[in-house]
Amino acid sequence: MAKRYLANNESLIKKALYLRLMAEDIAEGMKSGNFRSLYRGQGIEFAGVREYNRGDDIRTIDWNVTARMGRPYIKIFEEERELQIFLIVDSSRSMQLENATDRRTKYAAAAETAALVAIAAEINACPTGAVFFDGAINFSAEPALGKENTMQILNHLDRLPPSPVSGSVLPNAITAAAKVLRKRTLVFILSDFRCADWEKPLINLAQKNDVIAINLHDAADEELPSLGTVKFMDVETGRKMSLPSSSTAFKKEWRNYNEMNQNRWQDFCIKHGIMPVILDTKTEPVQVLNQIFARKARLR
Repeated sequence: MAKRYLANNESLIKKALYLRLMAEDIAEGMKSGNFRSLYRGQGIEFAGVREYNRGDDIRTIDWNVTARMGRPYIKIFEEERELQIFLIVDSSRSMQLENATDRRTKYAAAAETAALVAIAAEINACPTGAVFFDGAINFSAEPALGKENTMQILNHLDRLPPSPVSGSVLPNAITAAAKVLRKRTLVFILSDFRCADWEKPLINLAQKNDVIAINLHDAADEELPSLGTVKFMDVETGRKMSLPSSSTAFKKEWRNYNEMNQNRWQDFCIKHGIMPVILDTKTEPVQVLNQIFARKARLR
């Protein structure tokens, strides 16, 4: 099968050693205790309860809480901890648009972020799974351990199979993730969220998992270059139109529209217990990931 590789970004496989060095601090954040509610085990110290998920051991059901809440809850413990990670990565056409500068594309930033998370998870012996998609789902793997699993994830992040299907199947990818996750998981979604109908699947996913939604952002989302009347095409739908890129009024409307959408997205995430994160293509992913774990620590 023909392959096309990451634009303006060195192969993640070739950068694996460098990424591993950067991932060490992220790995420390993962095991610092900030995500204790996601660990479960059969240790001695009782840590609390959570809702029963399919596949949980029925012997851990807390019958008192279950009777009080009207639905099954299980006991969780501190000892024998294991954090599970899952990556949902968007490689649709809007994520791969080249920009006028030397900055990475949205997809290149998302791929490096996902690679850092996967390597940090491997360092901590955390099972990691993934779903990668554009107009169709291209790769899906249930959480697994080991360096071989990490390299498989990096390899598929590097390799973008040519897809004749435009658009984004983000709702399908979120639903697919929810189906394979049989225990509470830390889920990273990396997308520009430029499609419809992802809200309900995301709410369902967040009800049984901790979700960090990372919205990829580029300067062109805010400011258009002044090039006169220019023909634009929506790469997801193929729709074309001529727009006055040099018009002050149009530039303001463009900026306000994108700002409104971003604020609406953030409000939605916060309302449903999802951590919203904006990742600009000019920002180093390792910096944003370290901030995520520091932010989690403050929220606990």
